[in-house]
Amino acid sequence: MQYDYLVVGAGLFGAVFAREMKRQGKKVLVIDRRRHIAGNIYTEPVMNIQVHRYGAHIFHTSDKRIWDYVNQFTEFNHYINSPVAYYKGELYNLPFNMNTFNRMWGVVTPAQAREKIAEQIGRLQITEPKNLEEQALSLVGTDVYEKLVKGYTEKQWGRDCKELPAFIIKRLPLRFTYDNNYFNDRYQGIPIGGYTIMVENMLQGIDVQTGISYRDFVTEQETDSGVTVIDKEGNTYRKVVYTGMMDEYFDYCLGHLEYRSLRFETEELPECDNYQGNAVLNYTEREVPYTRIIEHKHFEFGTQPGTVITREYPAQWQEGDEPYYPVNNERNDALFARYCELAAARRHVIFGGRLGQYRYYDMDKVIAVALSAVEAEL
Repeated sequence: MQYDYLVVGAGLFGAVFAREMKRQGKKVLVIDRRRHIAGNIYTEPVMNIQVHRYGAHIFHTSDKRIWDYVNQFTEFNHYINSPVAYYKGELYNLPFNMNTFNRMWGVVTPAQAREKIAEQIGRLQITEPKNLEEQALSLVGTDVYEKLVKGYTEKQWGRDCKELPAFIIKRLPLRFTYDNNYFNDRYQGIPIGGYTIMVENMLQGIDVQTGISYRDFVTEQETDSGVTVIDKEGNTYRKVVYTGMMDEYFDYCLGHLEYRSLRFETEELPECDNYQGNAVLNYTEREVPYTRIIEHKHFEFGTQPGTVITREYPAQWQEGDEPYYPVNNERNDALFARYCELAAARRHVIFGGRLGQYRYYDMDKVIAVALSAVEAEL
């Protein structure tokens, strides 16, 4: 059989691309090395609670086109992301807003909060930040940085803030309103029944195989007319849509790109109906090894008798680990540019998504770039 596209990766980019090409009458096969679809937004029921297996995912966008697009495949609830930060027994609302400043300093008006922050920034006299610590201090002052930024950031990156480049933090939003909504986007929510159902509906009627890696599944044969992609059963593919790591596709021939990884510890608590009172609780002190605890039932306003929590631990990525966050510094961006030069010569391959394009994307942006890739193909 001849397919038009082999889509490598059943996450959002791959599922959207496959869906749209199916609508155009194209023959598509989707494979994924994991034993499930939906990539990092995969959810599954545990104790009748939809558990986000790879960390909390809250869909948010200001793009009505994207919001209308995802609502074709599922119904969303009205969940609003309002995380809470824990620092040595103190609780602070995120993002940094008047509730945060009132808890920290006892101020009650925006003018008082601005004056406090400006006073701290002024004492520091940082004119040209040389590292992330100085950059953050010049934006939010000492108290917010020490309690809510420093420890969390150092755990995320595995390095002291003084060793991290200033450009990582371009801005730290300060809101002078009593509003705990983390996102400013017009549309926000979580699919009722979890994200996996949404991706299943996207892939309806499309051939899907899981538990298969690209290199084990197909070979690329050089011919006079180009490259022929053929699998073990003799099926051929006109093009490949590759959503894995670009450096892995090229067997790391130019060297490894850097990533940050995550480790998850999930605990079922059948005797506890409410562990922390919020879906996401960030632990901002360096001494606590995990960055946050997720209580999954609160994403869907659950009333189940028990609960499920997940502790999230940042980790240094090594080959064989799951890559979650690209490390977009000068060295890696330059290396990725060299890989892109190799990719330009592989006319039969479309690289897409967070790993294929070595860029952190929110979910709505993944969908947007997938739709753009479809338009470019058509």
